[in-house]
Amino acid sequence: MSVAPLIETGMVVDDFTIGEVVHRGGMAVLWRCTHPEIPFPLLMKVPRLADGEDPAAIVSFEMEQMILPRLSGPHVPKTFGVGDFSSRPYIVVEEIAGETLLPKLKSLPLEAAEVATIGISLATALDSLHRQNVIHLDLKPSNILFRPSGEAVLIDYGLSHHTDLPDLMAEQFRLPYGTAPYMAPEQVLGVRNYRRSDIFALGVLMYFFATAVRPFGDPVSLKGLKERLWRDPIPPRRWRADIPAWLQEVILRCLEPNPEQRYPTAAQVAFDLKNPDQIVLTARRQRLHQDSWLTALRRKYSRDTYAPAQKLASQSKFAAAPIVLVALDPTTINGPLGRALRDKLQSTLAATPDARAVCMTVLNNNVGTLDQNPSVSSPNRHVARIVALKHWAKPLGLGEQAISYHVPEALNTAEAILEYARANHVDHIIMGARAESTMRNLLGSVSAQVSAHAPCSVTVVRRREWPVEQAKADE
Repeated sequence: MSVAPLIETGMVVDDFTIGEVVHRGGMAVLWRCTHPEIPFPLLMKVPRLADGEDPAAIVSFEMEQMILPRLSGPHVPKTFGVGDFSSRPYIVVEEIAGETLLPKLKSLPLEAAEVATIGISLATALDSLHRQNVIHLDLKPSNILFRPSGEAVLIDYGLSHHTDLPDLMAEQFRLPYGTAPYMAPEQVLGVRNYRRSDIFALGVLMYFFATAVRPFGDPVSLKGLKERLWRDPIPPRRWRADIPAWLQEVILRCLEPNPEQRYPTAAQVAFDLKNPDQIVLTARRQRLHQDSWLTALRRKYSRDTYAPAQKLASQSKFAAAPIVLVALDPTTINGPLGRALRDKLQSTLAATPDARAVCMTVLNNNVGTLDQNPSVSSPNRHVARIVALKHWAKPLGLGEQAISYHVPEALNTAEAILEYARANHVDHIIMGARAESTMRNLLGSVSAQVSAHAPCSVTVVRRREWPVEQAKADE
């Protein structure tokens, strides 16, 4: 391999004019650069190639070159150029104007509301990444930027895993790579293909921001790293009694050593942080002490401690864990259509056991709506709708962590459903189509409006899909 001379200020590389050095890291150097056809600031990342440099720097750079151009959306830097290793390796990306999370470390601990806000932003970014088949595997303050518009941007994909690409890091190195305080237990054991590893790192970050203490310290040896497989962290509320129980619940669930006991998806973490009143509180919420040393030692020498990682090592794809929203009309919830919708939700959940169901009915404040009863006050209507939703869902037999209920007030039912779906990263909407009516024909059906504008898949249960005997009885 014949590599061109080192980058220098003023050089022109494939029409990119090199500016000043922005950062010299352990594996690469960042340069500002410009391009005559790109009207905003750019960064060129160049790997360290001198003799004696860590060979992982080259391999991780190859991984980043493969992964970054495949990513899109506001949570990743846009890629504008890639240089081949056979001549001059580089990656050119947009320069994000915002700051990383590093300056926040001077202000720790943060208030619970700010921890939750940061957690929502990071979970949303991770969800976007995971939906593009990428696991970051190096989530830490210096790898998180915020755009001026507020979106979190995840950078540095040298240690990442793409489920559809060769994993050069896993193929060439046996020791785990990552940043010690944030590595998940299975990652310490060499498992690189599980998205819940990023959820563990998110839990570490939220714990750190809430307490100013890293839950597992900063170990420097493999032995120290492995401690997190069997030693639970001190609960956050031991450090700060004012941390809400719901926030401790979320953080400790993210930090479960068995990945199967963590949140299935980052979208579900964001969902809970946005809706703390909907979080099902378990024994995690009230813990103030670690498990006893005897319990920890038993866990350490148990085969079950390492079993999840061994199981995951052979997996390259992940079971879906979608958020499924079923939108119910209060005028048909107890009739044939309501029963048909419940059957549809049940079959959908049976196919995706890790899914979370959200039951919604909209309190429509439009004077022209049928869902209007002047004799009943709005708060009472809200309570009545919640009770009706829970009664409707009872035959499903779902645990509290698998279902929640929402009754928003809005002038436009379709817009309320769409707004909720967008804000909470809903994956699938199930709803019914009501019978024909003059108002429906004039204004357009709610189901048609939702289907036309939804950010996800929509299943509309129509009249011909209702159970025949029930439909007849209803006529």
